[in-house]
Amino acid sequence: MEFSAKQIAEFIQGEIVGNENATVHTFAKIEEGIPGAISFLSNPKYTPYIYTTQSSIVLVNKDFVPEQEIKATLIKVENAYDSLAKLLTLYEQSKPKKTGIDSLAYVASTAKIGENVYIAPFAYIGDYAEIGNDVMIHAHATIGEHVKIGNNCVVYPNTTVYHDCRIGNNCTLHAGSVIGADGFGFAPTPDGYEKIPQIGIVILEDNVEIGANTCIDRATMGATIIHKGVKLDNLIQVAHNVEVGENTVMASQVGVAGSTKIGQWCMFGGQVGVAGHIKVGDKVTVGAQTGIAGSIKSDNTVQGSPAIDAKNFGRSSVVFKKLPDIYTTLNNLQKEVEELKKQLNK
Repeated sequence: MEFSAKQIAEFIQGEIVGNENATVHTFAKIEEGIPGAISFLSNPKYTPYIYTTQSSIVLVNKDFVPEQEIKATLIKVENAYDSLAKLLTLYEQSKPKKTGIDSLAYVASTAKIGENVYIAPFAYIGDYAEIGNDVMIHAHATIGEHVKIGNNCVVYPNTTVYHDCRIGNNCTLHAGSVIGADGFGFAPTPDGYEKIPQIGIVILEDNVEIGANTCIDRATMGATIIHKGVKLDNLIQVAHNVEVGENTVMASQVGVAGSTKIGQWCMFGGQVGVAGHIKVGDKVTVGAQTGIAGSIKSDNTVQGSPAIDAKNFGRSSVVFKKLPDIYTTLNNLQKEVEELKKQLNK
């Protein structure tokens, strides 16, 4: 499909600088621009590329002032990155969607399937499962018995949703994700470890996205709950009975131990480790590779292991780099003090 600068500006409420009839049919990074592509400039580090890009249209923030001639047509908006996201969403929605149940898929006779659903070859839908409207279930996905999936969800290949789990509306489960595997529960005995049955479920509320190969364990009892608007990256582990608050986001390789409660609008960097049975408040920002061993109050920014205030961590890091020199200086001072003591005791 092809769109003109005028059509795009009307959709994102932007101001055109240049040719309103310029057309595009694809997207490109500004440094890799080609004719017929639309790009965006949000990070000032990429400003030099706007003067050389071959893209036909570039989205820029309203406060952008060019320092030399620009060949591309500009569309000025409040936030170029947000506007790009809207256009990408429009582009994705405009793609034709498959519907129908492939003859090579298995759908239990007791399952309930909504309207405009696509079930790919070799997908499995278990007994009494309920699938909402406009859902896409790709090849080799497994939807267990009594699972409920809401409307407008996408389940990518090789995803597994274990029995009885609940998926809300507008959710995306990327390839290889596992929803509802057993929590890590074992009781030590003289003969080894005895497995504790995990009889709870997992609940994903509306507008949740789960990354590839991310695992969310079912509760021992009750439910592991991922509240609405949560976005989890690839390769994340969420243990049994954890609760993640609304609109919290986590980057790759975060691990959250059992029964921990995480608040709303939190941001976790990559490889953060969170201990079990603690509480993280609302709007907490956690730097990459942080180890959270205890509860954290709302509106804090932390980093390090164990986690401390991020500014304090930054200052401590500066000192850490100098520790070898400080150690040498301290040794020399200690020797001088010992010499002074000997002289005073004579």
